[in-house]
Amino acid sequence: MSDQEPQKWERDLLSRIAMAGVNEQRRARRWRIFMWMLTLLYLTVLILVSSGAWQFSGKSNPIKGEHVAVVQVNGIIAPDSDASADMLVPAMRDAMENENAKALLLRINSPGGSPVQSELVYSEILRLRSEYPEKPVYAVIEDIGASGAYYIASAAENIYAIESSIVGSIGVTSGGSFGFVKALEKLGVERRIYTSGENKAFLDPFLPEKQQDIERYESMLNSVHQQFIKAVTDERGERLKDDGELFSGYVWTGEESLELGLIDGFGDMRGIAREMFETDEIVDYTRQADFLTRFAENLGASAANTLIEAANPAPEFR
Repeated sequence: MSDQEPQKWERDLLSRIAMAGVNEQRRARRWRIFMWMLTLLYLTVLILVSSGAWQFSGKSNPIKGEHVAVVQVNGIIAPDSDASADMLVPAMRDAMENENAKALLLRINSPGGSPVQSELVYSEILRLRSEYPEKPVYAVIEDIGASGAYYIASAAENIYAIESSIVGSIGVTSGGSFGFVKALEKLGVERRIYTSGENKAFLDPFLPEKQQDIERYESMLNSVHQQFIKAVTDERGERLKDDGELFSGYVWTGEESLELGLIDGFGDMRGIAREMFETDEIVDYTRQADFLTRFAENLGASAANTLIEAANPAPEFR
């Protein structure tokens, strides 16, 4: 009996030690899960704040005092960007509908982008100017207002810039395509494509270029270019001084742009608000993409679109 009792005592001790080890592992695991969740929460809040997901448009927080409204045209003009028509048009409409907004300033810092998006915004500016003739609409170019961004700016009554701003680039480009024919030959890969239309494989980067395809595409680019030129000349009119290169795609400094009639003077957003509208009150009506859209872009969800655009280039005001 005396031999069995120590054995039982030893078994109980070993059992308690084992259970203590298990409990310690459980506590450590719970602590790791807690720290992981805390880190995830911190990163989520950080992304929300940096992405502007908690910012609201002027519509949701109406301004009662007199002010100058600002809508920013930043970055590449594209369907899914902050400089898309879906973002800019409602923001401009909010600003023009607010009776306390004395004027609308388009604060531009963009190299251009989609011809379609630029045209949609341009047309909406003209419509709003017609609907609210008493409310001035000015464009203010900061670092750069080129190509599609200048297309948009030309719809404003007046355009202002800084002496060192980059302005112009009235042209169209399509530089997103590459040819992989020789690379496939070296790899011993044969391209197989089946179409039901004679020109369905038009500009396929894995097939040799055809002269008729090149001419066809250049004709398309020229057509879009002529639309761009007409839009600018319709609104700028006699203010333009064409030196033979004005519509060639060149960019100009703000100082050169004034001489060419591309802009009407020098000034920044705050200076124009003070000097022309006698107020320091500036309200930003700019809208931004929702959090999920920005989060997907940050994770690289737009990579697929990049590959598609490489294979099927579209004209751009760049």
